Amino acid sequence: MFTNSSEFKKVFLKRLEMMSGKSFHESTERDQFQTLGSMVREYVSADWIRTNERYRIADRKQVYYFSIEFLLGRLLRQNLINLGIEKVVMSGLFELGIDLDKLEEAEADAGLGNGGLGRLAACFLDSLASLGIPGHGCGIRYKHGLFEQKIVDGYQVEFPEQWLKHGYVWEVRRAEEAEEIPFWGRVESYLDNGRLVFRHVNAEPIMAVPYDVPVIGYQSGNINTLRLWSAEPSRFPVNMDVLRYKKETESVSEILYPDDTHDEGKILRLKQQYFLVASSLRSIVKSFKKKHHRLLDFHRHVSIHINDTHPVLAIPELMRILMDEEGIGWDEAWEVTTKTISYTNHTTLAEALEKWPVRIFQPLLPRIYMIVNEINERFCRQLWEKFPGDWGKIENMAILAHEQVKMAPLAIVGSHSVNGVAKLHTEILKHREMKDYFEIFPKKFNNKTNGITHRRWLLKANPRLSELITESIGHAWISAPEKLADLMSFTEDASLLEQLNEIKRTNKERLAKTILAKTGVAVDTNSIFDVQVKRLHAYKRQLLNVLHIMYLYNRLKEDSHFPFYPRTFIFGAKSSPGYYYAKKIIKLINSVAEKINHDPAVRDKLKVVFLENYRVSLAEEIFPATDISEQISTASKEASGTGNMKFMMNGALTAGTLDGANVEITEMVGRDNIFLFGLTAEEVTNYETNGGYHSAEYYHHDQRIRQVIEQLVNGFFPETDGEFMPIYDSLLAHNDQYFVLRDFGSYAGMHEEISRNYQDKQFWLKSSLINIAQSGHFSSDRTIGEYADDIWNVQPVKLIKSRAKS
Repeated sequence: MFTNSSEFKKVFLKRLEMMSGKSFHESTERDQFQTLGSMVREYVSADWIRTNERYRIADRKQVYYFSIEFLLGRLLRQNLINLGIEKVVMSGLFELGIDLDKLEEAEADAGLGNGGLGRLAACFLDSLASLGIPGHGCGIRYKHGLFEQKIVDGYQVEFPEQWLKHGYVWEVRRAEEAEEIPFWGRVESYLDNGRLVFRHVNAEPIMAVPYDVPVIGYQSGNINTLRLWSAEPSRFPVNMDVLRYKKETESVSEILYPDDTHDEGKILRLKQQYFLVASSLRSIVKSFKKKHHRLLDFHRHVSIHINDTHPVLAIPELMRILMDEEGIGWDEAWEVTTKTISYTNHTTLAEALEKWPVRIFQPLLPRIYMIVNEINERFCRQLWEKFPGDWGKIENMAILAHEQVKMAPLAIVGSHSVNGVAKLHTEILKHREMKDYFEIFPKKFNNKTNGITHRRWLLKANPRLSELITESIGHAWISAPEKLADLMSFTEDASLLEQLNEIKRTNKERLAKTILAKTGVAVDTNSIFDVQVKRLHAYKRQLLNVLHIMYLYNRLKEDSHFPFYPRTFIFGAKSSPGYYYAKKIIKLINSVAEKINHDPAVRDKLKVVFLENYRVSLAEEIFPATDISEQISTASKEASGTGNMKFMMNGALTAGTLDGANVEITEMVGRDNIFLFGLTAEEVTNYETNGGYHSAEYYHHDQRIRQVIEQLVNGFFPETDGEFMPIYDSLLAHNDQYFVLRDFGSYAGMHEEISRNYQDKQFWLKSSLINIAQSGHFSSDRTIGEYADDIWNVQPVKLIKSRAKS
């Protein structure tokens, strides 16, 4: 059906009438999207089946990537590109008077993630499929995602995401493969032929129904699977209020990250985490048993990777399956479990390492708690042998302590690999945050610097730049992103640099139209587009950015001769609904924008924009149009970052601290092609360990800082009486935890350098091209190759060629 545009049109028109019950001229863009999506899914079905059959015959080890998030974005265009049929479809639709770009707008961003964690998982799926590695995702099918963000009077307001309102054309429901997952109840034990047997009774069951989404490799014929689990009522609930049971059951797959500031939210989060791992593992074990007989060989055929601590209950659940259902002894089950499971840590923040109160954990998951308790007892005995009498160390390292279950220690003890996501991050884990565990398990710890799929963030998001790259170095870079380095031979090519400049200008014009349509703010495309888009958190320091903008506004108002190159500052960020402080920062950004954008004195020099409901599809417009990428987290706090890589790949220059992957970006591009400022990780750690930082000193000795801090509370922003006092107090009364004031002067100096360098167009374009050329190192293809070789010990299965050419 995709051989040529004529055949495509014929099938498309017939399918459209059949599916919508309308003539072509009566059909809507949504009808047309649903028709095209169903055609694509049907087209890949044969390859999907063949891929699974090829894996079965090859009998190779398979990887299952467990993640609480998968931030997929829209799939239509990416699927067309990966199948090699984009040009046929575009041509056929054009002949019918349909614009594929507009049709793409009918697809909702899948509400399955929030930030970098989920987008990393989605990038990894693309690379697994494109490299021919048997690897699949396991997640939850959230009905309402995280939330849809609206900005009302400058405040974040949350609404349910309605991404499933019109169904999801890519998914296939597999009701026949549903699993029943028990919660609550109690555990009975008895002897059976001399063996102690455990049985979970009086449980409250939830049906986990799988929905499979094809993950299409780039023009390879390889189709992996993302399995998403939906929580539905069991057919046989016993002695229950049916309506309450139905509501509580469906809430498990209702929203991502429910508010856990109260017990009800904690219970729901813990339910979600067990629901994900229990349903996935039961399905995987069933599939394994169809092909193999010995579960003692499970780890030789299956690798389970847990993306952060959310899926760490996979460890006790796999132990439960092996012991309770398969009759395997503890020692053998432990060996299989630890050799099967590997763990990625994504944070250096102690408060982000999950802990669950025993008073919630034990009654909700009684058998799992028993197994965790036994793992802890055995681990503590091991610690006692190594550190006899050192109760303090043992207490700190225990999985169960102070009536809490600590998930990170469970992940470390119960896996064979623990990896960080950037070189600096991994060193911090080994020598600070997880130092005690590293001393015991040094061979477990390793680094795998994050990566992004260049096929979405360059090939799809920036087609004109992709065409220029292909014209210059050929198309091999699409499958071998390291070949982007061949662009280094063009850094003095005036013609190519001018084309690069023209592409950036066009992308900025496109984003400017979006900004005008969404906010009513007209921005100057000749200005520097300075962008910070990421999850809102204090350590990411959106506050530093906005305080600096206030300083620039003050200078422009006070000094008409202040040398200033026009700037457009663009923000996009969601705050967790219960994160009061972060929501105050969103309000501050919008108050600053309101004041500056309505002041005619700075109209031609300074604009501030907050784009609501930041998501993948919006990011695909933002990254190609950006000049400066703000990566300004407090050094040592950002594990890696991946936005920095996406901006770099699209030719933006990084303004940042030496934190996370910024360190490796600096190594790749050189200090002349990145803008750095602020404290180093070592300096931050020294302050935190030894003290010596007093934010009030910077307030008193730097007039710029004093002025902007006072403007938070002195009526500078009308109708915000007391609104920003929590921010004011955090910087002074609470001594500025993330060193915003300490780094302010360095940050302002860096921005002066940015303004000077931007006006040297040849320098800027050359630096931009160097960033693009070196970005291939940060492809998720490289990252996944390292995981496959070093952690999973899995090999690609020979690929077959796609049936269509682009």
